[in-house]
Amino acid sequence: MSLALLLMVIIESAAEKLCPLRASIDVLEGEYFFLCYFESMQGCFQKEAYTINWYKENAGKQQLIKETHRIVSQMNLLEFWPAELSDSGNYSVTHSKGKQIFTVQNWTLNVLERNKSSCFNKNHLTTEIKNAGVGHSLKCSDLSVNENDSIVWYKDCKNYENETERELDFKTLRVEHSGIYTCKILIHREGKIYYSTNTIKLVVKEDAPEAMTLEMVGRNEEIETETGKEEILNCTGLLANTMQEDASLYWLINQTFPKKCTGIPEKEPSICEEELKTLPLGNKVYVTRLLRIKNVRDEDMHHNFTCIFQMDEKPQIKIVKLKKGKTQDLPVHIFMTAMALAVLFPCVAVAAVFFCVVFRIDLVLFYRNICRRDDTAGDGKEYDAFVSYLKDCVSPTEEEREFALTILPMVLEENFGYKLCIFERDIAPGGAVVDDIHSFIDKSRRLIIILSQNYVSDRAIYELESGLHKALVERKTKIILIEYMPISDYSLLPESLSLLPSKRVVKWKKDSSLPMNSRFWKKLRYLMPAKPTKINTKEHHNNLDVGSEGDKPQTEGCDFTAPV
Repeated sequence: MSLALLLMVIIESAAEKLCPLRASIDVLEGEYFFLCYFESMQGCFQKEAYTINWYKENAGKQQLIKETHRIVSQMNLLEFWPAELSDSGNYSVTHSKGKQIFTVQNWTLNVLERNKSSCFNKNHLTTEIKNAGVGHSLKCSDLSVNENDSIVWYKDCKNYENETERELDFKTLRVEHSGIYTCKILIHREGKIYYSTNTIKLVVKEDAPEAMTLEMVGRNEEIETETGKEEILNCTGLLANTMQEDASLYWLINQTFPKKCTGIPEKEPSICEEELKTLPLGNKVYVTRLLRIKNVRDEDMHHNFTCIFQMDEKPQIKIVKLKKGKTQDLPVHIFMTAMALAVLFPCVAVAAVFFCVVFRIDLVLFYRNICRRDDTAGDGKEYDAFVSYLKDCVSPTEEEREFALTILPMVLEENFGYKLCIFERDIAPGGAVVDDIHSFIDKSRRLIIILSQNYVSDRAIYELESGLHKALVERKTKIILIEYMPISDYSLLPESLSLLPSKRVVKWKKDSSLPMNSRFWKKLRYLMPAKPTKINTKEHHNNLDVGSEGDKPQTEGCDFTAPV
């Protein structure tokens, strides 16, 4: 069944039952709850006789659920009287006719522990933000069997005005109406009373709210890969002027929910979905969920990996496909030849492996130079790198400024043909600084960040956060970190900086890094895009003259007009 048809079924069946079509459902322990699928799906079997079976995953295998006094199966319902913590797990329901078995739907049920000191669990509520002066109704979700079941409303765990209707109506909202409302449904069964609850956090604001927006970041894409390689697919959505509880973000693989990542390598599924991560930026929230493919298989090249970003049943969809790509830097036949030599001549193989590990960067630079590789042709970018460095305080960091404004462009531009964008040098004053930074980072193939202890307190940290967002979320720009001075306190840096691979960090070691043939410049060129160069071999360029202490300009205080 296609995703579009499933969404149509949701809308048509909403009046019948709450049949969750989500990868994960949260339930409170001790409450009545049911799993169900749409009865309209029975039409797929042309009303012929069929058998319905409910299963729960146990030790990686599907185990048939046997009815008890507490767990009851009724056609398209699986009821819990009530749900217990041990009920957490993966569930599925199948239709079978003869030897034909069809899996109708899959769920992951999470039974949350009840808060003994409160009438609700803070992890089991929804949030509604409304403007004062308008009418509004809070609806008690239909989690009961009979419409005549009695209802009790609570506000902040106290009985609310003896309200007993399924909808709590406010003709005119006021700020004092803000609070946490709990609807408790009392259900009678065989002389016992069970209940289910629905908790809503109502926030009433004085000012008129801005329009809520939901946007998928990025479009459908094809990723070049190879069989046996690990791939991590990124799905990111943007929420503006709303709460993250209002939306859901999840992956489907050919309309099937993937398993959750366990965090234990030996027990990790071959394809699994990681936990949702959020990144607040002002009044916007970026939500990201990664799909980890441990080893790409040939059949994965034919799958549709679909990311769904949904709020109020209006989904946005992004489809990712895998395809076999080209091998970069070192051709496959060279690797195969090396492997053959390793089998025939063990000693030569050991020496070759050692040589490749130690001199890998030199080999790649040599290969690029011989083949005249150019990764910059036709990509629409204007600069090879945007340089971000400490700009405000001069006194303790003048050497760092000289490195950014003089040494770096002298080597990369004059000797290796790269084109750098340096804000202080290349961008005309008077523009919108924030827009300029975003624009020039977008025009650059790399973002070079000259990182030091003073950098983290400078307003240039905004350039770091913008670059991290483009590298980790939009995947448009690659980051190169130059650790110019040792960092003593990493807590001041953004947490997302830890997601960058360590191989993209280059450490400046003062005098030992000055010669152009030093390890520092080689690794920096290795991280830059491949580009045909003609190295200037003049002797005065082999060792850079950074000037004497008396040549450095002297400035008092801090200039806080630098771009943020």
